[in-house]
Amino acid sequence: MESSNPVFKRTSTEIALRGNTTVVPSTAELDNLYNAPAASSIRTGRMTIDDVVARTAMLFVVLVTAGALAWKANLSMGFAMIAMIGALVLGLVLTMSKKVKPWAALAYAGLEGLALGAISSAYESIHPGIISQALIGTVAAFAGVLFAYKSKRVRVTPKFTRVMMGALIGYMILGFGSMIAGMFGVGHGYGLYGVSGLGLLLAVGGVGLASFFLIMDFDQIEKMVAAGVPHEESWRAGFGLMVTVVWLYLEIVRLLSILRDR
Repeated sequence: MESSNPVFKRTSTEIALRGNTTVVPSTAELDNLYNAPAASSIRTGRMTIDDVVARTAMLFVVLVTAGALAWKANLSMGFAMIAMIGALVLGLVLTMSKKVKPWAALAYAGLEGLALGAISSAYESIHPGIISQALIGTVAAFAGVLFAYKSKRVRVTPKFTRVMMGALIGYMILGFGSMIAGMFGVGHGYGLYGVSGLGLLLAVGGVGLASFFLIMDFDQIEKMVAAGVPHEESWRAGFGLMVTVVWLYLEIVRLLSILRDR
């Protein structure tokens, strides 16, 4: 195969060196190497960004399909809780397992989709139009965070990671305490957060935390690619990214619900 580049010409040269003949690849052979497509993850065995995008897209297709079915079937919140428990178990399996399990990631996406569909339907019945707003908000937040990360406006440093983990622990403690207080009738509850005022603060904080954890996910995926991890790890990367996006979506739904109740 001749190169389309006029600089190169088809030549083949043999060089004799100290009685040994060394065959130099021809220009045409070099052209074939240069013009060949980049090695895929299957050929190299290493994870690429394209792998992560493809696996993440597959997981979201399963999640959205399951969510649409749950929405159409108008499944109860009791069913949603069962699906969430099942998803939690699979999530722990995916997180702790040394070997990647694609079937578990797909099953997790399905169960999470069923739970989200039921939860979203319940919110929509109380606040018509809230789910479309939450979906738009989630997509906008994801795009904004991705732009901020790719443009280097936000950098993930060890200090940044420590601050985010500390904020997450504080958020979980306050959220749990607020929920318990709401169960005992302290304050006027908003959603799952319990105490009036604090509920709104926690919802805003939850949206912010989920957004910042997206940045950490992007950084971790880039580090995995740079380290040359096996391409099967793209399932784990896609799973982690989906978990954070779902968290962000739920926080936005809760925030909008609180604002509508005020």
